[in-house]
Amino acid sequence: MERFDTVVVGAGMAGLTCARMLMDAGRRVVVLEARERVGGRMCTDRTGGFPVDLGASWIHGIRESALWALVEALQIPTREFTVGSFQVGGRPMEHFDASGRRMDAQASARWAADVEAVDRDLAEVIARSSPGDSYLDVTERALEASGLPPERILEIREFFRHRVEEQCGAWIGDLDAHGLDEDAIDGDEVIFPRGYDELPRRIGAGVDVRFAHTVHAVGRTPDGWTVRADAGSFTAKDVVITVPLGVLQSRAIEFDPPLPRPASDSISRLGMGVFNKVFMQFPERFWEEGTCVIRALGAAGERWHSWYDVSVISGIPTLLTFAAGPLGRHLQTLSDAEVVADSVRALRALYGERVAEPIASWVTRWGDDPHARGSYSHLPIGASHEDHDALAGPFDGGLRFAGEATWGREPATVGGAYESGHRAAESILGRPVDRAAFAAAIVAREREAAR
Repeated sequence: MERFDTVVVGAGMAGLTCARMLMDAGRRVVVLEARERVGGRMCTDRTGGFPVDLGASWIHGIRESALWALVEALQIPTREFTVGSFQVGGRPMEHFDASGRRMDAQASARWAADVEAVDRDLAEVIARSSPGDSYLDVTERALEASGLPPERILEIREFFRHRVEEQCGAWIGDLDAHGLDEDAIDGDEVIFPRGYDELPRRIGAGVDVRFAHTVHAVGRTPDGWTVRADAGSFTAKDVVITVPLGVLQSRAIEFDPPLPRPASDSISRLGMGVFNKVFMQFPERFWEEGTCVIRALGAAGERWHSWYDVSVISGIPTLLTFAAGPLGRHLQTLSDAEVVADSVRALRALYGERVAEPIASWVTRWGDDPHARGSYSHLPIGASHEDHDALAGPFDGGLRFAGEATWGREPATVGGAYESGHRAAESILGRPVDRAAFAAAIVAREREAAR
């Protein structure tokens, strides 16, 4: 049985950040990872000869972002793509009305103004909401007070539902009224033309990561902890658990003694959403050059609502669409071919026979992934932002949690995972860890290895 100063469970962004910072401080650390790769829900497929980010894709707001500062320090190339957080306008978009007809500039501008006006009122309705109110409750109150014609209300209602599903992976009626409070975007959004997994791969270079080590039990000992995986057992003074919330909720890991009440309550109250991606490459572009988003409103977008032009990554005409919440779970019961065909049918309802059969496609199934059991966390009715941070610990004996679900200021993001790993490392060391020095050390190691 090997002994370490710290055992980190999970080689995603949080786990690798924590492990690397501890190793830089001279601690002996091992990372136990169930998969055969690092990155966790940062997963880039390169089988087509170009990167396809099947998991995380964006930094949502780079202004005053610690994650963006790290990306800049590592000189990782990015492309500005500020439509990743379901903006209603502000970028070239092709809008289609409820009957599937293309909207002109005036109609699109009116639609954007309608949503922005109701959103302003919605913020006040949420501020006045009561415990137990859902996001569906507050949006209905704001829509009712808008005074807009019924057909325009229907379009906004559909937009609000999709916004929740695609940002939280949950049905609008299951989300707490405050479930989108932390989703404000500050600054541009960016994507990664070389693949987002470059970040965890570079952080994790040289870290002792044991792949195919699925952890089943974490037990307290007189001098620390024993972590039992299917490929062996490890002991350490401190343990940092960074597996996704869905894995914790499945009780795939047995804790002895049982988790303290603050941790178990947070795990029970928080929700794990399903957000799946469908990439489709076409032999030629049927949408306008320069369009960022195709968006169908009202009845036309009841099932498939938005498609994003991500052709810049491969140079091949490519659209990305999302299946989240109830739709995402349902489509996991279908084959990839059935999912793609369904989305293509929706596009043909808008563009007709100009939509050719895709030449390639990728479909994700994060809800079926045993090492994720969902895409990212959200606030169901009855949960609060405090539940995220309450899960982090530290708890008696040196048990800590990290990952996006433990970072209340920015959950459900890579930025939140990075910040939580940093927090866990500082907690173990008992002192601050300078993030600029952390980035500089990564670059220095890479230069030394290249000599």
